[in-house]
Amino acid sequence: MDTQQVSAPSRAPSAGVVHINIRLTDGYTVISNRLSQHRGLSLLAIGLGTYIQSLPDGWRIGVKALAARFPESEVRIAAALRELEQHGFLRRTRERVGGGRLATRTESYNHPEAAVRGRGRGRPAAPVVPAAARAVPVAAAGPAGGPAPEPARVPEPEPEPARVPESVRVAVLESEPVRAPLPEPEPEPVPVPVPVPAPALAPGPRPVPTPTAPRKPRVPLPAPQRPTEGLYAAAAGLLAGLHRTAPPFLLSEEDVRGLVPGVAAWLERGARPDAVRAAITDDPPVPLRHPAKLLRHRLATLIPPPPPAAVPVVPLQNCDDCDRAFRSSVPGRCRGCRDARACADEPCPTGA
Repeated sequence: MDTQQVSAPSRAPSAGVVHINIRLTDGYTVISNRLSQHRGLSLLAIGLGTYIQSLPDGWRIGVKALAARFPESEVRIAAALRELEQHGFLRRTRERVGGGRLATRTESYNHPEAAVRGRGRGRPAAPVVPAAARAVPVAAAGPAGGPAPEPARVPEPEPEPARVPESVRVAVLESEPVRAPLPEPEPEPVPVPVPVPAPALAPGPRPVPTPTAPRKPRVPLPAPQRPTEGLYAAAAGLLAGLHRTAPPFLLSEEDVRGLVPGVAAWLERGARPDAVRAAITDDPPVPLRHPAKLLRHRLATLIPPPPPAAVPVVPLQNCDDCDRAFRSSVPGRCRGCRDARACADEPCPTGA
């Protein structure tokens, strides 16, 4: 009789992580999800807490020792230790040792909530007693020919409290609540001063504009001073080819027709076509919903200034009398020859 297959392999998920787990027999540490999936800890603090819980007792986990072991700086490691201490996974206390010195006692917790409940009762947790020490065997030899007597039942010893320093004991004894607390006297009511109302001030201007406030006028689209057919054709070709270098800027024929004067104004002011293309399409918002509106805004607000007016150059002329060069818009005589001819025609004022 055929047996139905009931342990079919599970289908792998279509997305996300897939775990390939191998059963471990040595070299592993059990870490609680309270630490590895904590929503309030940073990734550095989770990793550092996992490393600390994998260390044996007595291992040094100071900031300098951890900085020498890992590439992170002492500042980041100290911040991660403070995170673990804030969320209860780590506890650092200062205790007095022999010779009047102070030492830091560091305790790592894999279950901070249970540790807090244990500390709230005011006494340390009892040490675990091995099972072999709970029953004391008795010699099983009875009288000759008789059955062996039953082993004597010894009551289990009560767990002794762990040894703690003297300073800690005093703090624990003082923190134990009194069973019959005395009623505390009710504090006398403190008179509350009546606030004096401040004089009413005239309401100032509202910082937020009202819905009916006029909007800032939109900057008009520039236009060339001397439009020509060649200038408009170059502007239209630039706008129609924007999608080749910037795919989001695919414009319709109507958009190109409306933006041509703005691009023509840029070209008239001496801007190169590649410079115009980079200025109006660089770093667009994502997602780009209205490319024509963005181009209109950039053409109007980023237009370069007009080039400075060219200074007219007066050409050089040769004097008709002395053949010397002088600057003048029309040919003729230089200033010296004109003055000499004027003195020859009229009496010279100097009397020469």
